[in-house]
Amino acid sequence: MGILNVTPDSFSDGGRFVSTEAAVAHAEAMLAEGADVVDIGGVLPVIERLAASHPDATLSIDTVKSEVARAALEAGAHIVNDVSALRLDPAIALACAQAGAGLVLMHSRGDVSDMASHVHATYRDVVDEVLSELGERLQAAKAAGVARDCIALDPGVGFAKRTAQSLAVLGALPRIAVLDGGHPVLVGVSRKRFIGEITGVRDAAHRLGGTLGANVAALALGARIFRVHDVRPAREALDVAWQILR
Repeated sequence: MGILNVTPDSFSDGGRFVSTEAAVAHAEAMLAEGADVVDIGGVLPVIERLAASHPDATLSIDTVKSEVARAALEAGAHIVNDVSALRLDPAIALACAQAGAGLVLMHSRGDVSDMASHVHATYRDVVDEVLSELGERLQAAKAAGVARDCIALDPGVGFAKRTAQSLAVLGALPRIAVLDGGHPVLVGVSRKRFIGEITGVRDAAHRLGGTLGANVAALALGARIFRVHDVRPAREALDVAWQILR
């Protein structure tokens, strides 16, 4: 899953692709480099352009708002990537159910202003609590009519989690992968803070080596979808690791 941040507030590449033309060009480059999905955080014209020019491409909209999700699905998106797992707008589930769309439920706490911080990183047992809270969100999605085979789970690395907590949930991927009988697990570790803390690389854009290491480890532990900034090296590393694991 290639990351396309159209909005200017991304921690790593915000502001680089704010024009429709630049965003579409970057999406096309990621597809050429081996992305299976383009995850778009931004505006509808990008989805409309990509849906028209690349009808076989799978497009995801990164949003916590049901009205944005509905508009994106109507414009040609196939998946809604909700980093609040329906906490902030439960109507996203109904939008996905009505469209037959995929839904990614990511564990987080708090609202959009602080969920990526450590404000809510208070756990007695981070793994047990993430499993419990994701399980509740999963049941909410199914109760709203989302088909179980349309749902993927994301442990929310770095969201309301310090480095040790992020490592703990990554180590627990085998447990997350079998939650409620099993769902595909997505991990978003690309350029994250915990990688910088482990490697000492302060510039997020230079954390490729750590990102590849985390993705390969996650693959071995059961993750099957990888949200990345650097598509080609991620694709190559995961393809090689997958052949070895098989």
